[in-house]
Amino acid sequence: MPRLLLVRHGDTRLNHPKRFWGSTDVELSEIGIKQATRLAERLASEKINTIYSSKLKRCLVTAQMIASRHKAGITLCDDLREINFGYAEGLTFAEISRLHPELAESLLDWKAHPEFPGGESFDDLNRRVLQFLGGLEKHKQEENILIVAHNGVLRLIICNLLEIPVEHWLQMRIDLASLSIMETYPRGAILNSLNDTTYLETKKLQEDNSDGINR
Repeated sequence: MPRLLLVRHGDTRLNHPKRFWGSTDVELSEIGIKQATRLAERLASEKINTIYSSKLKRCLVTAQMIASRHKAGITLCDDLREINFGYAEGLTFAEISRLHPELAESLLDWKAHPEFPGGESFDDLNRRVLQFLGGLEKHKQEENILIVAHNGVLRLIICNLLEIPVEHWLQMRIDLASLSIMETYPRGAILNSLNDTTYLETKKLQEDNSDGINR
């Protein structure tokens, strides 16, 4: 497989207060647009052969802003969308604790495989990620692939490629508008950079970066 540029979308209009937005198609906020602009500047000098993006607007717009500086087209990929939180979609953790106490308890266990009533399970999400990774095998080793996706998706991409048990997915940080870089080879993968946000520069853009829950 090729070199992977892993990008998380920018800040969204519904990012605060911290709520569980997964399959809801929320748009980038003004801050998110600025973050995506900085991302595009950071990646302007990178060779990008192919761009894959989640279909959700917060990723697609981020991908479009990066693509505007390159000749590569964008392939929308349903496997890259964030997990569907079902009945928990749009709720805060406090609201989940009150309305769905068993789900809240499972979310406190980092090694649990939570299932979201009315939505998807952790295992559903991981199956989608594995299916996407399988499709990357068609690309040549020398290619650079940009992937614009969500918090949970990117964590699982990294875990699977590094052969880290996916139960540890919450033990890495993937901030909004961050860039992680992986080199992939037939014998395994190397994580060159994780959660880089240095190009955001200003304190304000970085402060709005550490939501932890918004996907």
